[in-house]
Amino acid sequence: MKRQAGAAKAPRIVDAKAQSEGFRANRAARRNVLVEDYVELIADLLAEGMEARQVDIAARLGVSQPTVAKMLARLANEGLVTQKPYRGVFLTEAGASLAMDVRRRHRIVESFLAALGISTENVRIDAEGIEHYASEETLAAFERALDAGLQSFMAAGVIQGG
Repeated sequence: MKRQAGAAKAPRIVDAKAQSEGFRANRAARRNVLVEDYVELIADLLAEGMEARQVDIAARLGVSQPTVAKMLARLANEGLVTQKPYRGVFLTEAGASLAMDVRRRHRIVESFLAALGISTENVRIDAEGIEHYASEETLAAFERALDAGLQSFMAAGVIQGG
């Protein structure tokens, strides 16, 4: 098959160093996903006036209590939570700081996806993943787009295109 005149060339593969950096960043994010999910959930439970008990964490994350116990031990070793017998789990200052950052990232991603017109259900589901992988540069771009009226722009496009 001949290439038509003026047709774009297939993209070249990026150099090994640049490509490996992307994979490294992805692996680092994957290692942090569970930690971030746990501290965010614990913060949410505590903010709602509930106790962050192992049974509640397990139910909300859809995992077993032994899985939660193992992660809580890891979080305690990393200085992110403390556990009090018969009282549940509490965030340390470092844990609360991490939870605030994760919430901020989550809020930005949710707002951006909602402005694009994504359904509420998919906004909730997709934000749970994207928040962990988006760089600060990407999150800043999301915020700039939102501040510049992305939601209005998308609504106008939908109306004109519909």
